[in-house]
Amino acid sequence: MSAAPDIHAYLDQQQRKSLLRFITCGSVDDGKSTLIGRLLYDSKLLFEDQLAALEAESKTQGTQGGAIDFALLVDGLAAEREQGITIDVAYRFFATEKRKFIVADTPGHEQYTRNMVTGASTADLAIILIDARKGVLTQTRRHAFLVSLMGIRHVVLAVNKMDAVGYDKATFDAIVADFSAFAQRIGLSDVFALPISGLKGDNITAASQATPWYEGPTLIAHLESVPLDEDRLVNAPFRMPVQWVNRANQDFRGFAGQIASGAVRVGEAIRTAPSGKSSRVARIVTRDGDLTRAQAGQSVTLTLADEIDISRGDVIAAAASPAEAADQFEATIIWMAEEELLPGRAYQMKIGAKLVSAQVTDIKHKVNVNTLEQLAAKTLELNDIAVCNIALDRAVAFDPYADNRDMGGFILIDRMTNATVGAGLIRFALRRAQNIHWQALDVDRDARANIMGQKAAVLWFTGLSGAGKSTIANLVEKKLHSLGRHTILLDGDNVRHGLNRDLGFTDADRVENIRRVAEVAKLMTDAGLIVLVSFISPFRAERALARSLMAPGEFFEIFVDTPLAEAEKRDVKGLYKKARAGALKNFTGVDSPYEAPENPEIRIDTTTLDPASAAELIVTRITGVGDVGTWEI
Repeated sequence: MSAAPDIHAYLDQQQRKSLLRFITCGSVDDGKSTLIGRLLYDSKLLFEDQLAALEAESKTQGTQGGAIDFALLVDGLAAEREQGITIDVAYRFFATEKRKFIVADTPGHEQYTRNMVTGASTADLAIILIDARKGVLTQTRRHAFLVSLMGIRHVVLAVNKMDAVGYDKATFDAIVADFSAFAQRIGLSDVFALPISGLKGDNITAASQATPWYEGPTLIAHLESVPLDEDRLVNAPFRMPVQWVNRANQDFRGFAGQIASGAVRVGEAIRTAPSGKSSRVARIVTRDGDLTRAQAGQSVTLTLADEIDISRGDVIAAAASPAEAADQFEATIIWMAEEELLPGRAYQMKIGAKLVSAQVTDIKHKVNVNTLEQLAAKTLELNDIAVCNIALDRAVAFDPYADNRDMGGFILIDRMTNATVGAGLIRFALRRAQNIHWQALDVDRDARANIMGQKAAVLWFTGLSGAGKSTIANLVEKKLHSLGRHTILLDGDNVRHGLNRDLGFTDADRVENIRRVAEVAKLMTDAGLIVLVSFISPFRAERALARSLMAPGEFFEIFVDTPLAEAEKRDVKGLYKKARAGALKNFTGVDSPYEAPENPEIRIDTTTLDPASAAELIVTRITGVGDVGTWEI
């Protein structure tokens, strides 16, 4: 019975301890995993079976000649142990008498920089390790720049492997001076430097006799004492992104989420974003009962005094300091995919619980992480960092990332693969996002189409160069015209003589080519027309974008399917011959890919159908004439 109060007292003591989240980062082989393993070991937070397993694995899988390899405590993936590197982000919890810690061990390899960004997104402090033998490297600067971008306020510069340079003070001082000059340029003002050896344990938890010239605190002493601005989020304006609309019964409608910043009280006036509707908080509901007040970090359900329309992803904010809402931003983007970012391509953007369609409309500049030089760029490659303009298909609630991480951070998702391809930090809304509004029109697209006696539609012909797209599209238009339909044909070559004359044939220019044509096609369907589009349009993502612009049932993808060998054999314009000779770069099918449609509405096999028969089949299908008609335009 006497043990129970002791347990409760211990748990209460742990609950009252402050929590520091930190990451270890730096270049590959700088000793990040070893440092964390040493921290866990010296903090006496390992059980006897863990120690026994570590000693056994160090002999068979370690890199220290049979001695304890502390990195094995953190590197859990088989590939990590085989290669002696960190690939995934590894999180570990430990505690001392003064504070609790959650540490994220992030990869040093350049190809895994995206994982470092993941670890940094919630950190209060970053330990940037530098191998004393190598000094400040490109990846060191990249991670330091990312630490600054991600809003981490406290930095520890740990010059590791001092044992390998004989604990030389001059080496330490030179590295600190080099890094400090770079840190000052990127706005890192709180940098604490110390010499360590993760392997030997120097200056980790106890002062090292090998560095008598260093008189500062140990690493663990600094981590225990670094000030945390725990009240910063609580004192910020109230924000709660809605994660779930809770309809427990017909008489209850609550909005559930975690409070991102600020505090809220029953009776307080709120305003929702992006709708701008106002109300007051009626109840603050939790599993353990109602509260009169809740603050940042708590998960609650709010009920409101008025019935207003709020959906998942909307934000409930303080009426006195509401969240902004916009559909165009300037943002810093960290590109995390092997496939390059292409301006104009549609991606999905997830900000909080909101998922919207997004396009990078302009890359203003990318940053050279070594020199901080601003460079012009048409695309972004893996690990590039750039300032971009981004446009959404609808307004979202936000705060600048510098003010609120949760409200200003987002990720970009590939629409085809659902892979996360980029991370973004909102800087500010573009003024045009606030000044441009949709103008209401009395005559709509259906009225325009009805007066013509037809339904607006887009017939999107896609296929390789030489497949016969333009020939078939021309015949289809002639047949529709003879049936009294009002049409327009947009041909790839013709459009490049005018609207798109400034575009070349790089992947980025091809994306912009199709984006412009898709927007033109949409305007023409708004006029009630049947629009025939004949473009190679090699990428599925851009054809999907074009489809998304149209009303359901208005977009017909027509795949003019001609094998590459057959198209090259025809080569009416001599383009394949030039491409094979190297005189024509970025030619689809030769040195630029063509992504065939997976589920087109109509597939035309030009090896079995001549152009006239193909046109007849298409017209029959889309007009609903005959037994196979299905759509009726």
